[in-house]
Order: sequence, then C-alpha cells, then structure tokens
Amino acid sequence: MATVAQAPVIATAQPRASRGLWGDAFSRLLRNKPARFGLALVGIFVIAAVLAPVIAPFGPIEGSLRDGLQPPSGLHLFGTDKQGRDEFSRVLYGAQISLYVGVISVIMGLTIGGIVGALAGGLGGKVDAILMRCTDVLLAIPGILLAIGIVAWLDRGLWQIMLAVAVANAPIFARLLRGSLLALREADYVVASRSIGATRGRLLLRHMLPNALTPLIVAATLALATAIIDVAGLGFLGLGPPDPRTAEWGTMLTDARSFLERAPWLLFFPGIAISLTAIGFNMVGDGLRESLDPRLKQ
Repeated sequence: MATVAQAPVIATAQPRASRGLWGDAFSRLLRNKPARFGLALVGIFVIAAVLAPVIAPFGPIEGSLRDGLQPPSGLHLFGTDKQGRDEFSRVLYGAQISLYVGVISVIMGLTIGGIVGALAGGLGGKVDAILMRCTDVLLAIPGILLAIGIVAWLDRGLWQIMLAVAVANAPIFARLLRGSLLALREADYVVASRSIGATRGRLLLRHMLPNALTPLIVAATLALATAIIDVAGLGFLGLGPPDPRTAEWGTMLTDARSFLERAPWLLFFPGIAISLTAIGFNMVGDGLRESLDPRLKQ
C-alpha cells in the first residue's frame, strides 16, 4: 500500500508584538547591561535619599567635638568629621539635597530651554534670530562660571543654586530642540498638514513638538549628571546652602580640605557618592539614547 509523504512542517517565529515607541524603548533599555547598572546606581542613591531618616544611625548635625575625626569603625561606618558628626549619616542626607537640587534644576532648565527652542524653531524669522543670538551669548560663557556669577549675584541659597544651574543648561536644551524642529519643518506629515490649512501653532504643538522631544529627554537625563556635579562644585566653592551645617556633598568636601592627610575619609566618601551618582545618570542617558534610536530597533 503506497504511503503519501508528508511535507515537513517548518516552524516560523512569530514577530514580537510592538508595544509602542516607549514600551519598545523601555524593553531595549532593560536589555542594555550598562544601562541596567546605571539604573541600579541611581536607584541606590534615590532609596538612600528617601529612607535617610530611617537608615541613618545619627542626625545630619548631631555630634560632639570629643568624637571628632574618628576613623571608620563599627559605630561610625564612614568615620566622623571635625565636629564629631557621623559621616555616613551626612552622606545619606546629602543625597536628598544633591538629587533634589539636581533634578529640579534640570526640570527648570528643560522648561526654559524648551520654550526658547520651541519659539525659535517653530516661528523662525526675527524671533529665531533674536533668541538664538541670546542663546549664543550664554553658550559662550562656561556653564560653571555662569552659575557662579548668578549665585554670587542672587546670594547663596538652594533656589538660587537651582536657578543658576538651570540657566547654565537652558541654552543647550534650546539649541537641541530648535535643531530638531528645523529638521522636521519639511517632513512629509508637516507639509501635508500645512497644505490643508493647519495653523502654525497647531503644526508646532500637534505635529512637530511631540516628534522632537526624544533627543531632549535623552539630553535631560545626561544633564542630571552634570547638574549634580555643578551643585557639588558650587558647594565646594563656598556657594552652597547658607547654613554651613547643611549636609551637602560639595560643602562636605570643602570642610574636609584641611584634613586631607589626617582624615582622608572625609574626602573619599562624599567624592565617591558624587562620582557614582554622575556615572549612574550617564549610563542611563547613554542607554536611553540607544534604546530610542530607531536605527537600533530590533
């Protein structure tokens, strides 16, 4: 009896369903090992900042002069400063100020720069020329020098530091958003909307701006690392919080300068905290840039 040979069944891989731009980007971000490491670093410092009152064994200004400059031990994990304050507790509370000031300053800079860049790239003409010349003037001044000048002018304080760092970062965001909008002005969907009578405001808000925000978000993530370093730098230069007892990483480094040989841990632990936080945000920003790049979509 003849048998009919059956054709082998070839299994074909089903294409992975798309979860949208941000869903796919987040999935690619989680598959990026350096980005995962950066997220872990940032997460550790965020948890430390939020839970500082619970984790810290002492208050940030609690100490006795007789306990000053003690080396790291079981009681004081990071040692004590010249006034006997626990360095581990101060690093934890310092994370609150550094992250808070850094994030708020970037949000402020993103808002200011976004408005300027949107007006320049969306309206063009004389508005673009005037705004970009003002931006060029600010970009010609090194960011840290501009921040120092603003804080020196407005006097010391957390809000003054936030504004100074925001103004230093705003021109970068403005330039970036303007460039993205100019690249989209001749896109097919923009030309089509313009041809059916869409107003300039609708074109900007409805069609161009949502598609130009991706590089701005990536730049803001990378700017967080710079902002934290700038905040610490201002504190190191004596332009930090007006209360010298405040547990802020840059101010802690300033207080430790005189004890570099006698108590090097006073410089080591705040410096490591600043470095690891900046590295974490940089890794997250690089991973976000790769995950949002459509050329790398798999």
